[in-house]
Amino acid sequence: MTRPDTPATTSTAPPERAAEIPHRASARRASGATARRGPADPVKTLLHDHRALCERAVDPLEIAAGLEAHGLTDRTAARYRHRDVFALAEELYARMPPRAHAPAFGGAPGTRPGPGPGTDGWAGWTLLALLPGAACLATAGLLRVTEGVLGDGTRALVTVLGALLACLALRACLGRGPLRAPEGAGRAGMYACWLLSYAVYGEELLAQVMTGGPDGPWGGSPAPLLGLAAAVAPAAWCAHLFTVRAHRKLSGSRALEEFGAGVRPLLLAAVSLFLGALLPLLYLADLALGGGGVPVAAVALGVLFFVARLLAVHGLPEPGTVALAAACAVEAAAPALVLGARLPGLEPLAQPVDALVSAGGTGGVSALACGGAALALLLHAALALSRASAHTRV
Repeated sequence: MTRPDTPATTSTAPPERAAEIPHRASARRASGATARRGPADPVKTLLHDHRALCERAVDPLEIAAGLEAHGLTDRTAARYRHRDVFALAEELYARMPPRAHAPAFGGAPGTRPGPGPGTDGWAGWTLLALLPGAACLATAGLLRVTEGVLGDGTRALVTVLGALLACLALRACLGRGPLRAPEGAGRAGMYACWLLSYAVYGEELLAQVMTGGPDGPWGGSPAPLLGLAAAVAPAAWCAHLFTVRAHRKLSGSRALEEFGAGVRPLLLAAVSLFLGALLPLLYLADLALGGGGVPVAAVALGVLFFVARLLAVHGLPEPGTVALAAACAVEAAAPALVLGARLPGLEPLAQPVDALVSAGGTGGVSALACGGAALALLLHAALALSRASAHTRV
């Protein structure tokens, strides 16, 4: 008996519904793939979020620095299908409308010139950097030549006039060249005046306070002031060299980590070079004025000033101001603790100062204050100045 043939396939859906099934399946697959991949053009979204930055940038370096300042790293650049922030900045820059003088990335012809002797007028700011030391040297020489001839009042007037000329020369120097801070230095000038005054008169004042005084006018040691004023010129050149080298390193780097690893040795070299110039100047100043040797506190103070100004030059004045204020607080606390210990029941207040002076003399207070602040600020600068965003403002 023969069985009737059965159809090979059976479809219960209408022809129209059957035709829609493959289409819906492909649509679901496409939407699932899009959800896994994210936006079709993530760079477009980033460009929309940072359009103002990209419009005002004159080269991709500024875009890369701005993205880094907003927290974008080489690792997060992978979300935008780029190997690093520099490559991402190149694409963002290329997507903007053509510029009249569009420079190339990485130092090619047409790149925005970095800071250098030719662009900043090195002869002018070098001359200005020599003026504070020249003013202090002329004042010290005049006081030495007229010793025993001029009265105390006249010598005090000469000292005040010399200090005023040195301050004016320093102000002119800090307003131009590699030591110019584009955003100002805040209250750093006030703290610097305190630290310089303490470098001249602080040790004698502390000595009198610890022996029951102060008993009257105390003598000063102008040698540190002369050496620090003369060190303004090498400080300007060291800051200039660091800025130029860092800018070249930024132009040739292809990753933020690579740039940071290359800038930190440059910072250490600049500080070491400045220290190598500061020590002989302090020694010569001490030799000329008949002091008792180069104080460690003056060396630490010079390094503190240099690192604080270097940060201010690169748009970061706040850390330097905090470090200078901390050093001032320590120096002011030492005689205050000794005076407070004279009150009944507060004798232990003077013990830390007594121990410090016993170990390092009256200069130990200033050495500890300035040395600790300089070391902490240098560690901070090693991190802050290794960011690309710190080198697009100079």
